[in-house]
Formats: sequence, structure tokens, C-alpha cells
Amino acid sequence: MSIITELAQQAKKAARTLAILSESQKNAVLTDMAAAIRANKSKIIEVNEKEVARAKENNLDAAMIDRLILNDERIEAMAEGIEVIVELDDPVGKERVIGTRPNGIEIKKMRIPLGVVCMIYEARPNVTADAGALCFKSGNAVILRGGKEALDTSLAIAELMQDVLEKHDLPKALVTVVPNPDRALMQELMEQRDYIDVIIPRGGEGLINYVTDNAKVPVIQHFKGVCHLYVDKDADLDKALAILLNGKTQRTGVCNALEGLVVHQAVAGDFLPKVADAFKEKGVTVHVNEKGSQYFEGADVIAEDAYGEEYLGLEIAIRVVDDFDAAVEHIAQFGSNHTEVIVTEDAEKGKLFQRAVDASVVMVNASSRFSDGSQLGLGAEIGIATTKLHAYGPMGLESLTSEKYLVNGEGQIRE
Repeated sequence: MSIITELAQQAKKAARTLAILSESQKNAVLTDMAAAIRANKSKIIEVNEKEVARAKENNLDAAMIDRLILNDERIEAMAEGIEVIVELDDPVGKERVIGTRPNGIEIKKMRIPLGVVCMIYEARPNVTADAGALCFKSGNAVILRGGKEALDTSLAIAELMQDVLEKHDLPKALVTVVPNPDRALMQELMEQRDYIDVIIPRGGEGLINYVTDNAKVPVIQHFKGVCHLYVDKDADLDKALAILLNGKTQRTGVCNALEGLVVHQAVAGDFLPKVADAFKEKGVTVHVNEKGSQYFEGADVIAEDAYGEEYLGLEIAIRVVDDFDAAVEHIAQFGSNHTEVIVTEDAEKGKLFQRAVDASVVMVNASSRFSDGSQLGLGAEIGIATTKLHAYGPMGLESLTSEKYLVNGEGQIRE
């Protein structure tokens, strides 16, 4: 038996042990996991620093290195994320009434775990803690296959979580990191449909496409984040500038960073000179259409069909449009169904934008950086689904469950 098949089998068996755990028992385990991560912060950082150094030696791009780095603040955020999950209601076992049939049969639905979740991801060691905690609370085992750049850090975090599981007489296989990043093993992992219930890839577009094209297990896709800010003709321009700078420059290498700015022509003359000054100070490279190029010195004039890039850096594409409908059309053509934002003081226009735009998160007068499980009250997230296979947007506890029918009768038979 191969190592991958063995890991998958063990995870499937381990997942069954969660069926009898109460919410209080789960919370006790998670509380201890958060404490273990916090208590071993220096150990995690020591391992991570070596991986970051190797990544720099291998000339990994800045966005990848940013995702790889763990420091005191990010490790504390990992621990706090687990503690937030402790405070959330366990969705498993929750029932809702569907109705009673004319023959007296009562129909309900009950939330159940998905079973075994496989995460395939690049350079994000924090995924180990986030996914491990979310899957555990929602009754799922998780198999984590990270990139080689973050393997040692992920193994260190998983070991701490496994130690806690063993102390609570639970199988270590509830949180498993594949110890070898070999591509052939990943392919084998994606074929374990007898043991794995769903695969969630997180990473670059190439990884997502590879998993989607080759997996024999259902895939929940987390595609790139080409997020836009639309500044409406009725926008408060001070709000718009603050939201733009936060979304573009606070942290560039994440999927909820802004990659596009769309501006109504009625406010372009007042707004874009302020944007030009701010971006010059921040070192942001600007690509802009002909209509908006007059406001930017030395900007790259972009063709009308050349938008849609995920820059993951201090770089942005700007388009001045004639009206609201043109802005919505631009987002429909170049967005990635991740997060879209409008700044407007017209409440009805904001509601219309939220109805018209197809994205997993649509915001009015708020930064795209809030498109995050922890910021939306889900605790840590396992990913942001940009397809609509049972989940859309940041995936928290409920998104890691499904429902089954419960039928209660009093001896009825079908005639």
C-alpha cells in the first residue's frame, strides 16, 4: 500500500471518531491547540526563518515570500483564530424542519460533516492551523498537502496539533500533513475518491487549474482575486481614497487586495489627481485607459481589453467609465468572482451594485481587505470559494458541512 493511500485510509477512519464528540469536547481540544501554538511560537519561527531564507536564495517572488513568513504577530493571529472558532456554534447536528407530508411523515434536514477534506496549497503555513481547527470543529479530518517552500513549518505546526489530539485520546490522522511534496504523490492524492470527500486548492491560478483538471474527487475552487473598487459619481472621495489605499497598499500579496480601480467620469477630474499623488508616494505602478491617462505622469496606457491581471504587488489597473452600467460590465468581464467594492453615498445605487455584481463578496463603502473569514465573523477560513459548488465566498464552519434528510414516521407505507 502506498503512503498516500495509507494516509487517506487513516484519515477516513479517524473522521468517524468525531461523530461522537460533543461540542464542549471539541472546544477543549481546540483551546489546547491554540495554547500549544502560542507556547511554541519560538520553535515555529525558528523553523520558518530557515524556509524563508531558502525561499529568498531560490529567488521566489515577493508575494510568495510574504505568504510564507510567520512572525510573532501572525502566529498570535493563528492562535486567536482557533480561539474564535471555539466561540462559534458547532453546526454539526443542527436540524431544520422541512415540513410534514399529507401522510404524516415528518421531514427534517440535519447538518453533517463532509468527511475527509484535502487541502492543496502553496507557501501558506498558517493554512495548517486554520484548516486543522476548522475541519476539526466541523467534524472533518483534513489532509494537508503544502508546497515544498513551507513544508517544514507546516509539519511543525501539525505536530503540535497532533500532540494535543493524542493527549485527548484522539487519532493524529485527524490533522495530517503529507510529508513529501513530490508532484506524483499529489496526483495520487487527488485520485483517492474512496477516502477523500472534497479537495480545496489554494494558490496560484496554475495550481488551481492543475487540480481542477486532474482530480477525481470533487473540487471547490479558490481562483485568483482580481478585486475592483468602483468609485461612483455620488462617492465621498475621502472615503474612496482611504478604501483604495487600504485595499491596494496595506498588504499586496493577498487575494483580497485591490487589483482594479474603476472611476465614474463625473468624479475622475477631482479624484484621480489625488490618487496619482498618493500612488506616487506609495510607489504604485499605474496602468490606465486613454480616458484616465491625463491624470498620471508616465503611466502605462492600457488597451480596453487588457485588464484582469492579478498583480499581487504595488501595481493597479485603472479605468474611467461613462456610467454605472459600464462599471458593472467591466467587473463582469474582468473580475474573478472574489470581491468587488463600490463607494457611493447613494444607498439605492449601493444595493443595485450588490444585486448586479456576481462576486462571492460585494461591499458598499468598505475595504476589500475585509473579505476574510476572520473579519466576517467565521473565525479562520479554509478558503474563499469563487465557484458555487455548495459554498461561495469565505468558507467557515458551515461551509465544511452538508445536510442529510431525516424522515420520521409512525409506520406509514407507500401505496
